[in-house]
Amino acid sequence: MKVTILGSGTNLHPTRAAAGYLIQTDEPILLDFGPRTLSNLLKTGVDRHTIQHLLFTHYHVDHFSDFLTFFFDAICHSKFTSIRPDLTIYGPPGTKRIFRSMFRTFPNFSDPPFRVILKEVKEKPFVIGKTIIMPLPMTHSEKQVCLGYRVEYERRSAAFSGDAMVSLNLVSLCQNVDLAILDCSFSSHEPGGSHMNAQECGKVAKKAKTKKLVLSHFYEKADRSNVVTQARQFFKGPIVKGKDLLTLNVGRTTIAD
Repeated sequence: MKVTILGSGTNLHPTRAAAGYLIQTDEPILLDFGPRTLSNLLKTGVDRHTIQHLLFTHYHVDHFSDFLTFFFDAICHSKFTSIRPDLTIYGPPGTKRIFRSMFRTFPNFSDPPFRVILKEVKEKPFVIGKTIIMPLPMTHSEKQVCLGYRVEYERRSAAFSGDAMVSLNLVSLCQNVDLAILDCSFSSHEPGGSHMNAQECGKVAKKAKTKKLVLSHFYEKADRSNVVTQARQFFKGPIVKGKDLLTLNVGRTTIAD
């Protein structure tokens, strides 16, 4: 089980793409699709036309906007080269309404030459191939349901908070996982709303007995701060400051750069 960070920043970070992750188990899965993550996906060497499963935590544009380019490219490829396999999109309540509205609105989106399946998930596990995925609602924005995902494959596990504040659900999501990738939008010296700071990430990892903590989703000020040192005040296990195109072998000590 491998996880490649496609985007470790947010919005228009000058050096990082926004949120996005490539999960490789028995088949590739994309989790979130923020601005500039599609370009990083191309750099991984994974054929984008073979990807059949997309997970979305929520629909703030810094987690979503590159889907538009990806989908238009998939339509063009299927019309002029070869038809891609079905595409299944998983997300929180409201997913069907958002995508159906988008497909009606954007030119050429309404009748793709491949099947698109929309699935709304919340708190019930589901499987993709041999991979078990557990979604849980996170605390983020009053107007936006945000999911975190726990992914399990061959006795290895990874948790993705999406955008989140500290909550019992987040601790549960990360309980005893091999790898937890957490929203570290802020430095502990300059905390903000709707997201966690580095110390809070450390506290969650400690309480959940996470084996390895990865900090991600940085605003510029957090990126300039020593977030690893701040998180280490509470979590004594391995801590990685995420960066674009960093590949992590889940459950192993090695990190492929």
